Amino acid sequence: MIQVNGKPMAWSEGMTVASMLKEKNYIFAKIVVKINGVFVPVDKYESTSIHDGDDVKAIHMLAGG
Repeated sequence: MIQVNGKPMAWSEGMTVASMLKEKNYIFAKIVVKINGVFVPVDKYESTSIHDGDDVKAIHMLAGG
């Protein structure tokens, strides 16, 4: 089990940031991801593994004023 934005989500072997975003249907153009407080660059989403017990934050960036 992992936490995504404070809510539990089932974890699976081989889960990556990209696969988690797809499973959660997070399709926003500008999204920032942190795993256990560590920023994950967009170009690493396909190769960055999520491990059982990780705390993931996926934040949609908005511009405004």
